[in-house]
Amino acid sequence: MRRFTPTSVVGLAVFCALAIVLAILPYLIPLGQTSQLTTLFIYIVIASAWNLLAGYGGMVSIGQQAYIGLGAYSIVTLVGLAGLNPILSIPIAALVCAIIALPISYLVFRLVGGYFAVGTWVISEILRLTTMRIPAVGAGNGMSIQKAVTQALPDRDLRIAITYWVGLALVALVIVAIVLLVRSKLGLALTAVRDEPIAAATSGVNVVTARRVVFIVAAGLTGAAGAVLAVQTLNVLPTSVYSVNYAAFMIFMVVIGGVGSIEGPIIGAAIFWTLEQFLKDYGPAYLIGLGLLAIVMVLFAPGGIWGLISGKRQANLFPIGYRLDRKAKAEADGATAK
Repeated sequence: MRRFTPTSVVGLAVFCALAIVLAILPYLIPLGQTSQLTTLFIYIVIASAWNLLAGYGGMVSIGQQAYIGLGAYSIVTLVGLAGLNPILSIPIAALVCAIIALPISYLVFRLVGGYFAVGTWVISEILRLTTMRIPAVGAGNGMSIQKAVTQALPDRDLRIAITYWVGLALVALVIVAIVLLVRSKLGLALTAVRDEPIAAATSGVNVVTARRVVFIVAAGLTGAAGAVLAVQTLNVLPTSVYSVNYAAFMIFMVVIGGVGSIEGPIIGAAIFWTLEQFLKDYGPAYLIGLGLLAIVMVLFAPGGIWGLISGKRQANLFPIGYRLDRKAKAEADGATAK
């Protein structure tokens, strides 16, 4: 039995090399492109968090934008009102989102299936409407944190580069966290709950606790992405950060890339980001094209692009489970034949 395969070894080597290249990229490309890549990192994080929730936890949410908004407005509060350092405030914002997700889980976990999905959207709308009635954070007009951020980071070039590096570090953290979570006992329990919740419960798995942990982790990761988004844009509007478009984007990225895999959301986010760069000038019409593409993928390639790449061997770039080596497989086949 072995966890690392030749494919995963090569994949990890490529991943590390790519991380090094991306780390030095701000020195090589214009600032505008650096900021655009920060947006890509945000997409990877929110797609990976949604995939953790739906692909591994079996909880389809259309309200994860709630935590993008909470993360962004946590930055508004911590930086714009309290005067804290914007970069150091990002993990605090993620923690705030995780804490708020705990009582929310007690509400939405009373619902199942489509009702759960709608319930998460309702929570997001409640948070949006509540935020729009708080004058301290700009109410419906939103709030700019440009002055506070520029005071903490006066050099514009350095500020953009630091935001980029924080986004890159967050991507690496999310991937490592999800790999460790899926490989843990909780990950095994979660997979069992996703596939057969009744059988998992009768086997002694605490279904509610497993789902609650994943729900809170996904909220924290999404909130961290919302915090980075706020630092990047310097202006937070409730209609923007709580937009249901983010839910559509998350679903699209995961469906296109491949549900229930670590590699899928990364691929889906890269594809979505690329399409957005070329099609954003067409306005909302490009969203229709994205929806049609998602439908085609669901019908003809339900495993997403990563499912097509990995094929029947179900190769993984990131080592999750154990695989039989050739010798062990031959012995097992021989025993079966006897």
